[in-house]
Formats: sequence, structure tokens, C-alpha cells
Amino acid sequence: MIQPQAPRRDLYALIEDYFRNRFDTSNPLITEAVSRMLAAGGKRIRPRFTLLAAEAAGQNASDHLQLAAFMELIHVATLIHDDVVDNATTRRGVNATAVDFGNRISVLAGDYLFAWIFKNVTADHGHPIPHILSATLADITDGEVLQLKALGNLDLGVDGYVEIAGKKTASLFAASAACGAIAGGAPPDVVTAVRSFGYAYGIAFQMQDDYLDMTADEATVGKPVGNDLREKKMTIPVVFALGGADRDFRTDLERYYEGTDESPERVAAIVAAIGTQGGLTATRTAIADYVGRAKAALAPLGNLPARAEFVAIADALLA
Repeated sequence: MIQPQAPRRDLYALIEDYFRNRFDTSNPLITEAVSRMLAAGGKRIRPRFTLLAAEAAGQNASDHLQLAAFMELIHVATLIHDDVVDNATTRRGVNATAVDFGNRISVLAGDYLFAWIFKNVTADHGHPIPHILSATLADITDGEVLQLKALGNLDLGVDGYVEIAGKKTASLFAASAACGAIAGGAPPDVVTAVRSFGYAYGIAFQMQDDYLDMTADEATVGKPVGNDLREKKMTIPVVFALGGADRDFRTDLERYYEGTDESPERVAAIVAAIGTQGGLTATRTAIADYVGRAKAALAPLGNLPARAEFVAIADALLA
């Protein structure tokens, strides 16, 4: 039986304190490179999911900080690799790791971090947590490959997009929550609930990221606006816009994806056309739908305080 959770400090503060005072890989160069990325900020949603799920099982969040930190560090390692693959220069408003350390050190830092995480996970946590995390890393890599294969593919539909987003983004949110619940000794229905919440939240999160790439400013997103279009990615506003698009829009988009004009004016014109075709409005609707699915999945948590906090994090995507 799940026991009421004890009062606790702010979860974000717990996580930040852990990274400032306890994170050390034993390799000074790797630690410095990763610490710079951590210092650039972030909402720490994945580790917060781990801690909230552990609390839903009646555990003290501070007893699961290391496991929660691993979830953020897996994310950081993927970002370091992504920035090398994408030739990115900024991340979270600061230099990408490759800019300060070079591509070779960045790739090795990501590799080392993955290995270091799994060395510690397998030493400290029994089945099925190591399996969940290894399967998740395979999903993330698979999702990135699928995304690369889909570059410029104007025939990609919503189902294809959701498969990519589910693997490269939602899988880690789902694993973060599931591992926290398992580590906390939660019953199977609670583990399933928080895992399902994390997955649906992750789809909504990726859709929101796609939406902000077209509508926010660089200070908000921490990277150049319109970056996804410049990389010829098939984001969800593009997919929705094409779903009911007129011939002129599709022809213009084909011309853009096959061309080399990535000027701010050209990108702005494409974004405006996506809006005219309903892509941005449909994206907001889809985000709300997945947020609703995420919250509905939490029913087995009853009135636990952790449920309210999960819901608040999900609702923040709609703000």
C-alpha cells in the first residue's frame, strides 16, 4: 500500500544542488564539459518526473536524486551528440559544447557519459531499470535516424511524425517516470500510469518545441528561431499544414526544401504560409490533446500530491 509522501523541498532546487555539489565523473575534462551544459540551465523535467514518481510510491525524493540525475545526464549526452550532428553553435543560449571543446571531445564526452551512467545504474539498481534505460537509449538513437531519413519528406504523415517524436523525445520522459516509480516500489498500475503520462507528455513537449521554433524568439528557445526549417526537418506544424494544403503551398515548400535560400526573410515567409494553411493552429490543438491524454493516464494515482504536480507540469505546455 502506498503511504502518504513526506513534506519536501522544491524538486528543482534538490536537483540543482546535486549537480552543483555532487556530480563528478572522475574525468575532469568530461566533468567540465558536462557541467558547462548543466550550468546553462534547463527545466530539469525528466529528473523531476523521476522524483515525483518515487514520491507517488511513498518515498522521499532526496533518496532518489542520483537516479533522477542520470535521466538529465542521458538527455545532456544526447544534446552534445545532436549539436555535433547538426553543426549547432548554440544551446540553451550559450555555446554548444562542440564550439568550446571541438567535435572530437564532444563526441567522446557524450560516449563517456553514457558509459558512466550505465556503469552506475547497473551497480546500484536491479532489473528492470537498467533494461528500461538501455532500451530507451536505443529508441532515442532510432528516432534520430528516422528523423534524418525523413528530412524533406513532404509525404510524412502524423503517424510517422509521432513515431519519431515518441522514440527520440517521449521515450526518455516515460522512462524517467517509470524508473522513479519502480525504484520507489510502486505497484504495477502506478508504474504504468506514470510511464503513460511521461510518453503522452513527451509527444506534447516535442510538438511544443516544434511550435516554438516557428513562433518564439531566440532568447526564449535558446537557439536560432526557424532552425528546424533550416535543417529541413519535418516538424508537426509542417505536417499539419501539408495535410490540407493547396498546390501552391506544397510547391513552394518543395522549392524551399530542395533549395539553398535559408535567409531570415525566406524562413519567415514559410512560417507565415504554414500559419495560413492552419499548421500552427492545428499544432496547438494537438498539444492540448496529448496534454489531456497525459493527465487522464494519472487516474491510478488518486489524490496523491504528486499527481497535482504532474498535472501542473503538463498544463504549463498550454500556457
